[in-house]
Amino acid sequence: MDKLRVCVIGTGSISDFHLKSFANNPDAILYGAYDYVNERAEEKAKKYGISRVYSSLDEVFEDPHVDAISICTWNNTHADISIAALKAGKHVLVEKPLSMNVEQALKVEAAVHETKKTLQVGFVRRFAANTRVLKAFIDNGKLGDIYYAKATCLRRLGNPGGWFADIERSGGGPLIDLGVHIIDVCWYLMGRPKVKAISSHTYQMLGNRGNVENLSFYKAADYDKAKNTVEDMANALITFENGASLMLDVSFTLHAKKDEIQVKLFGTKGGAELEPELMLVGEENNTIVNIHPQIDHLTFDFAHSFQNEIDAFVTSCLSGTRPVAPVEDGVEIMKILAGIYEASEKNCVVTFS
Repeated sequence: MDKLRVCVIGTGSISDFHLKSFANNPDAILYGAYDYVNERAEEKAKKYGISRVYSSLDEVFEDPHVDAISICTWNNTHADISIAALKAGKHVLVEKPLSMNVEQALKVEAAVHETKKTLQVGFVRRFAANTRVLKAFIDNGKLGDIYYAKATCLRRLGNPGGWFADIERSGGGPLIDLGVHIIDVCWYLMGRPKVKAISSHTYQMLGNRGNVENLSFYKAADYDKAKNTVEDMANALITFENGASLMLDVSFTLHAKKDEIQVKLFGTKGGAELEPELMLVGEENNTIVNIHPQIDHLTFDFAHSFQNEIDAFVTSCLSGTRPVAPVEDGVEIMKILAGIYEASEKNCVVTFS
């Protein structure tokens, strides 16, 4: 095929990053859109010049003109839609997380192997400029062996409510929504080591805090301050078979002074901060030095990173090359997420064989 014809499934807020990025890619055609709220799909189709609006998922899967789909739906639909699309002969880009649990993730992986189609998981931070630059330094041995990482993503007031706060649709709160990104980027930069054991805690103390005034925050379209069935925050210590470890804390809401994001990695030859902006630490001439790369995006930039992600997906589909974020990685991250929730629920250390 000369160009990749894409249908975007789910036209909520995150879909705009997908739609804009596909529209900007010269090798892709925004061919179709589907949403269970037809009016919303019609609106996006008009905005982006999309020729087809489908009335059902079956219509999408049965259309031979659709080469690939981009899944921007609730978490509890990711696995089923991915499997159906793969078996219909479509390539798949699926927003994180890959699924709601490990069992579903393994079924998606099996469908990828069965159909030989491309599936890329939406680990968008892998495609950020600061991540790509840091990975190049790591691959060239600048940090040596990375044995410890620490990742923090704390919102003082940031529970979006709606489906994000409904465990039946989301699968969890800040851990599965925000934590998945910073866990993945650390794990990816650490060399994707096999997980050995997890200890963790989750807390559900504050809820949506819809009573708070004078401080705005993003709210889902179906926001309801009275409903919340997910955790407020989570922390975890993840250890790997190679002896490395990752410390994590993440929150939707917390009595904190300000929002905070930090991603740090420490190796035998040097260290690095990925967030709040890229910085490397090393030794030169028996002196500790801070290395401040001169790049356009020292911190995560949504639009730029999504463009890189979609460009990589289109290239993988057209060329048959392995995705940067393959299904196997989606399965491993799902194992870590599930392990964190299990360790907290059972108040024990979860081990992996």
